[in-house]
Amino acid sequence: MENGDGFSEEALEVGRVLFAGPVEFVKGVVDLKGLPPADRTEVCFAGRSNVGKSSLINALTNRAKLARSSAEPGRTRELNYFDLGEGQLYLVDLPGFGYAKVSRSQAESWMKLTRSYLRGRPSLRRVFLLVDARRGLMDTDEDVMKMLDTSAVTYQIVLTKVDKLKKSEADAIAAGIEAKLKKHGAAHPLVRMTSSEKGWGIPELRAEVASLI
Repeated sequence: MENGDGFSEEALEVGRVLFAGPVEFVKGVVDLKGLPPADRTEVCFAGRSNVGKSSLINALTNRAKLARSSAEPGRTRELNYFDLGEGQLYLVDLPGFGYAKVSRSQAESWMKLTRSYLRGRPSLRRVFLLVDARRGLMDTDEDVMKMLDTSAVTYQIVLTKVDKLKKSEADAIAAGIEAKLKKHGAAHPLVRMTSSEKGWGIPELRAEVASLI
């Protein structure tokens, strides 16, 4: 890495190659007994149900429909496992927080599964916590951050939809979040800014993921 927040051309190329290679859906996990063996590096993507998580995963993998997105928030109702690079990495798409149009008991069941996974997965190297740039950190995001701090699971904030803001506004939001992160023991200090629609920040996020293998 260069200057703390930029990647070298070589690192960007490693990330590009990883995500340009084979990406296969492995399974959807509905309880911890269904988790695959923890035999490789694992990263997961988490965030509120309307944060643009499916769009970001599709942009990273350059595949239009790898992660399903829907006009109905909360469609991801399992821990969805994807294999990248023929066994190099598991990418996990978590159920969104703040589920829509489901019973309270069902929402609590998904949250319990997610929390149990985050607290106890030995191969999990980093949680990428997605935050809508237009809204900034919300209470549900901070709840997850506190849980990850307690569990000593490294996480990194990724701002989505930054194209919907002026650059100065997005920069100010990122700087404000980075200041808050200094009080969170498990947080990566750098906030990544992305736009799935424009492709902004996608090469750098690919390189970030590849650096964890």
